[in-house]
Amino acid sequence: MQVLKQEKYQSCIEACFDCAESCEACATDCLRDPNVKMLSKCIQLLRDCSDICAASARYMSRDSEYARNICRVCADVCDACAAECDKHKSLGHCRITASSCRSCAEECRKMMR
Repeated sequence: MQVLKQEKYQSCIEACFDCAESCEACATDCLRDPNVKMLSKCIQLLRDCSDICAASARYMSRDSEYARNICRVCADVCDACAAECDKHKSLGHCRITASSCRSCAEECRKMMR
């Protein structure tokens, strides 16, 4: 039985959707923080990361010929987002999101092989 490419990508698709959700929740928590100005770069990266993760999952789900290219960018954005969240690891949501971003970046790199 032939495995559909979408099934082959399933762990990456799930990591991307998980990361997108984590980034959205973290951005919301950052916006509610009393020091929101200090978190402005983090919030921007969280929003970018969420968008690229969701797009990557959709491209893989439809087996787009551009899925690998999108996932390459996704891994880079996830790395940047994780690094920025690490600067705010005293905030639990940033610590959780950094981990989610790293997992997603790793899955995207596996998918590109």
